[in-house]
Amino acid sequence: MKIALLGYGRMGQAIEKIALERGHDIVIRKDIEPLEVDLSLADVAIDFSHPDAAFDNIKSCIDEGVPVVSGTTGWLDKYDEIKDYCIKKEGGFIYASNYSIGVNLFFNLNAYLAKMMRPISEYNVEMEEIHHVHKLDAPSGTAISLANDILSESDKQKWSIETKEKEDLFISVKREGEVPGTHAVTYSSGIDSIEIKHTAFNRTGFALGAVVAAEWLEEKKGIYSMKDVLGL
Repeated sequence: MKIALLGYGRMGQAIEKIALERGHDIVIRKDIEPLEVDLSLADVAIDFSHPDAAFDNIKSCIDEGVPVVSGTTGWLDKYDEIKDYCIKKEGGFIYASNYSIGVNLFFNLNAYLAKMMRPISEYNVEMEEIHHVHKLDAPSGTAISLANDILSESDKQKWSIETKEKEDLFISVKREGEVPGTHAVTYSSGIDSIEIKHTAFNRTGFALGAVVAAEWLEEKKGIYSMKDVLGL
């Protein structure tokens, strides 16, 4: 499979290593700054670029008929526009806030626990996410995905990183060293607490999941998620 890497930072380089190990070719490496590239050389594109570049990158792939996997966060105010454009152009597109197979299992566990906890009013739910100091967005896309699943099964009105109002789902955001990513969800009452947690040890899991998603998406049309890729 011929892959276009749109974004050649730490994640892009980790994806390249995994892709080459799995027998694929990297035919395009595009960093953050705009570069003229021939996307038609690729069978599939993987976008881990910058929030300001992601929208144009994805749209260009769809225009060229190249299925695209995107893991860039911080641009989702335009997600519906890309979704409509992809449908109109009959493109292939996967977006995930996190491509780690373990995290996607964690998403399902979080949603299941939130559903179980809904009728039990004695518990208050909060979240914590920790990432490296280079991360641009806060909270992380992964934390927002977790929060949205909790909100759908809760009386909380919205998530917040600033206040601990009763109607808010508080997310504690920390930026420390080179932490790849830690996410925890805690339900606390006056007598005990229940916590689920995912800790990434390195970027390998994210990179592997992105490549697996690209392998799955090749030659497909439509809009998908990691649930489709993993059959969850």
